[in-house]
Amino acid sequence: MKKQVIAVIVGNRGFFDDRVVGEGRKAILEVCTKLNIETLVLDVNLTKMGAVETWDDAVKCAELFRQHRERIAGVLVTLPNFGDEKGIADAIRLSGLDVPILIHACPDDLAIFSALAGRRDAFCGKFSVCDVLQQYGFKHSLTALHVMDPSGEAFQQELLKFHAVCRVVSGLRGARIGAVGARPDSFKTVRYSEKLLERSGISVSTLDMSQIFDPARRLTDSDPRVTSRVSAIKDYVPCQCAPEPSLILMAKMSVVLEEWMVANAIDATALQCWSSIQQNYGINSCTLMSMMSDQLLPSACEVDISGVVTMLALQLASGRPSALVDWNNNYGDDPDKCVFFHCGNWAKSLLAKPEMISAEILGAAFGTENTWGAIDGRTAAGPFTYARVDTDDLNGQIKAYCGDGMLTDDPLTVMSGTKAVAQIPDLQQLFQKVCRRGFAHHAAITTGHVAAALEEAFGTYLGWDTFRH
Repeated sequence: MKKQVIAVIVGNRGFFDDRVVGEGRKAILEVCTKLNIETLVLDVNLTKMGAVETWDDAVKCAELFRQHRERIAGVLVTLPNFGDEKGIADAIRLSGLDVPILIHACPDDLAIFSALAGRRDAFCGKFSVCDVLQQYGFKHSLTALHVMDPSGEAFQQELLKFHAVCRVVSGLRGARIGAVGARPDSFKTVRYSEKLLERSGISVSTLDMSQIFDPARRLTDSDPRVTSRVSAIKDYVPCQCAPEPSLILMAKMSVVLEEWMVANAIDATALQCWSSIQQNYGINSCTLMSMMSDQLLPSACEVDISGVVTMLALQLASGRPSALVDWNNNYGDDPDKCVFFHCGNWAKSLLAKPEMISAEILGAAFGTENTWGAIDGRTAAGPFTYARVDTDDLNGQIKAYCGDGMLTDDPLTVMSGTKAVAQIPDLQQLFQKVCRRGFAHHAAITTGHVAAALEEAFGTYLGWDTFRH
């Protein structure tokens, strides 16, 4: 994941205590360093204490940000005192940045704020900054509490959430998605609008399956690229039972697909994982897709482009691999639990004891010998986030939902493949919304809880119709 910079604007207003500005600037930069967040801020020798107050300060700040705009993923505005809302807004406008903005204000100390020398009034100044940013047309984010100690654990969590928001927004704007093959004919649920995605900066490049099969067959078994990829597959997941010819077919397909992705700067893919590949090539692509997802190049089943956009968003938010899942089964009579399932393409880092198999669910239709390459494994218990993005063509918009839950270690006996048991509060209420609002049967998941960051990124900055369960 590309290293990104958070630009910092330190506010100041002259008739408040200057001392707290220097202290506030230092505290913010220290917490960013602690969280491994790279920052860009005015030098203390360039403006008074490296803060922004006057028009001249705004011009200097904007020039600094313009010089580094390709690396800036977000702007953190911190108010050690009341701050000057006009200088802050002018600096952002002059910079030309269109990135998430977080507004932070420092709290007053009741023991000393009665005297002018001790008071900050950042509590009040934050209203002014938000008002003027709204007037200038800048969307912005707020901390959970109106004022927060920058050195406190609560603010650190807010900053990590904002950093995740920045990663999602910058990562999706300009994302390049590969659609490999046609969607399975019966899966109208995964239809999508390229034009609506393009409006959010997400481009789709297409590749016919024949453009993989033919070049792959022309590769010799002894080609160094092929032998190296066979070794990589064997190192990735236990596959002692898989026939060597099947592993060679997987390796050849992987080489061709990777070269196309590199040539076209593809960030994520959605493949026609059935039925052409089984009928016309003789493998399952699950292991290859799992390997890509594990390398933070997410890959989704059934040419579900909206699904892989969701996978990419979750990966950007969490910094960890994501997976496409079916909302597949009820878990007994527990209304807040369900079973996630797919044939076997989840990243191995999401699985306990993964093993390559012949896809049980497809083998009956296409023959066991033509379906090697699926992965069997279960995701371990722990926190997770689920989400789904879809294009709403009839209303000309992109819609999304997200939420947090827990994966459990409840007993699970189902057919081979990748699976998990999920527990989500008020799950039936979520299903009501998913069904009534016309979302696909697929969702995407990642480990950890990042739904709050997704909600902010999708709704506030990308302008998508988003609900958080």
